[in-house]
Amino acid sequence: MCNAAIGATAAVAALAGLVAAGPAPAAPAASVEKQLAKTASVHGEARISYIESIDDDIRFTIHAEQTPFTRPVPPKAPEGLSTDARGSLKFSHTPRGGATGWAEAQVDCLVTSGRTATLTAVVTKSNVEEIGARLGISVQQGGKGEPDRLGFSWGVVNVDPEHVDENGLPVRPQAGTCMAPAPFTTVIKGGFKVVHAEITKSPAQPEAAIRRG
Repeated sequence: MCNAAIGATAAVAALAGLVAAGPAPAAPAASVEKQLAKTASVHGEARISYIESIDDDIRFTIHAEQTPFTRPVPPKAPEGLSTDARGSLKFSHTPRGGATGWAEAQVDCLVTSGRTATLTAVVTKSNVEEIGARLGISVQQGGKGEPDRLGFSWGVVNVDPEHVDENGLPVRPQAGTCMAPAPFTTVIKGGFKVVHAEITKSPAQPEAAIRRG
């Protein structure tokens, strides 16, 4: 009985100490905001399996981060767009017994949703692509044991049947910013990490202007 009384007294004393001390100090607002802030991004490298070239060695390396409002588009978006981005894209395609085609490009746009990212990049060096061409890429990070996937804006997509070149082949239009097909190929080696972040509203476009558009 004596031990029980002592235990009860100690518990009351401890509780009184907590009440006197008050609640634990809240974390600084700046610290909380820093924890909540995210930057949309996609990073990784992978070899894919493409049904049209099933035996070929096709690889992509992507390092892209969103940098909102850093690429002015006058006159409608003088401060740039919320999907502006920076980074690099590299790809190579080696047919069995053939020469390797490759390209390097600078990322200009990125948008994400969950484990999926869509980005575009402008070619700076290549032996198969036109310098200045914009390429569209989509990436889906796999979940629950599923493989990652990737899509690209050439091959079986992005052709204009109504317009042909001097050889009678359909013209491939240039991809607009952040425009890419669904990720229609499967990653068979390597992979990608997608970090999602919501896009923010442009300060240059008031609500009324958006509704009228």
